[in-house]
Amino acid sequence: MRPLKGDSALSNSNFPSLAETLPQDIGDALLVGRIWVPGEGPYLVKVDAQHVTDLSSLALTSSDLMELEHAAQQVHEHTGRTWSTSAVWNNTDPNHQDHTQAWFLAPTDLQAIKAAGVTFVASMLERVIEEQARGDAAEAESVRKAVISVIGDNLRNVKPGSEQAMQLKEVLVAQGVWSQYLEVGIGPDAEIFTKSQAMSAVGSGFDVGLHPGSSWNNPEPEIVLVINSKGNVVGAAMGNDVNLRDFEGRSALLLGKAKDNNASCAIGPFIRLFDAHYTIDHVRKTDLSMTVKGPEGFVMQGSSSLSQISRDPLDLAAQAIGKYHQYPDGLVLFLGTMFAPTQDRHGPGQGFTHVVGDTVAISTPQLGTLFNRVTTSDQAPPWTYGIRALMQDLAKRSST
Repeated sequence: MRPLKGDSALSNSNFPSLAETLPQDIGDALLVGRIWVPGEGPYLVKVDAQHVTDLSSLALTSSDLMELEHAAQQVHEHTGRTWSTSAVWNNTDPNHQDHTQAWFLAPTDLQAIKAAGVTFVASMLERVIEEQARGDAAEAESVRKAVISVIGDNLRNVKPGSEQAMQLKEVLVAQGVWSQYLEVGIGPDAEIFTKSQAMSAVGSGFDVGLHPGSSWNNPEPEIVLVINSKGNVVGAAMGNDVNLRDFEGRSALLLGKAKDNNASCAIGPFIRLFDAHYTIDHVRKTDLSMTVKGPEGFVMQGSSSLSQISRDPLDLAAQAIGKYHQYPDGLVLFLGTMFAPTQDRHGPGQGFTHVVGDTVAISTPQLGTLFNRVTTSDQAPPWTYGIRALMQDLAKRSST
């Protein structure tokens, strides 16, 4: 969470409107977010097309709210202090921000930020290619052809952990192309890793950061499940699991450096709570679209369809939290992506990588649009507001 505006010279001409940001069925959507109120700190809020409503008398934190029985019903019925949704959203643009007025933050706070990796066949193959190319983008195209000639490009019907998967493993081991990424892609155990620290995510409208040492990287459009401490999935949002392909490709032991850097995790624009209008079945059918626009005029379109995920979202949730691993403040879980860009940007065979000034818009009709600009992690506003500061602000608020 970054409550203070950072000085950014990046153009924000593509900053989306409120209508683009909200779900298309906003009249039926039960949205929860967080705003920063100058002089007071963060507030948990309900969001609709007209109003942002204070939920702090119901729950002080996003984490607390997800623990409530019938949370969706309680949020729906709640009334309180309000702000104008359009005014708060317009003030979220870092380049046109009035520091005396409220703006939106990432919708999560105390929850652990976890992610599942290698959950789609397309991205699984790209992880294998990264590994074989040892993080060298220049080698990726030739390695891609060699890997696909052996493995094939359609493992979609292989159920992870099944007898068929284990037979395939034996064949690939014998051929010398078995990989740690194939292990978590089609083996019994999913890859679940820590994406970022609680309260470190940036919200829609703000910069996402790339490690300045990376020269091969990409956005990863994903659905993010919101899970309470009991293991119940209570809602969903969108996320950008910013990825450094060169770092991870050099060594899987660099996953932390590839994934967890300043501003390297975006979640938003809001959490949509499950209710009669939006359920886990809607998540399973979600199609995410993504548009990357570069300052030089480059445009790349991408997509990720949850219908093609190799493990069910609830299976991934069960592998993340249970009798072996508890999260007393709940967690959010990135579900992975099938998007693995190969579109050339800087020349034939060079593939895609970000440049500073790119904008990334991730959209789906029932969750709206998550919009971020790309900079480097050392130039993004530093993360300075953590759990200790939140507790201090909440204590001050309760004493007044």
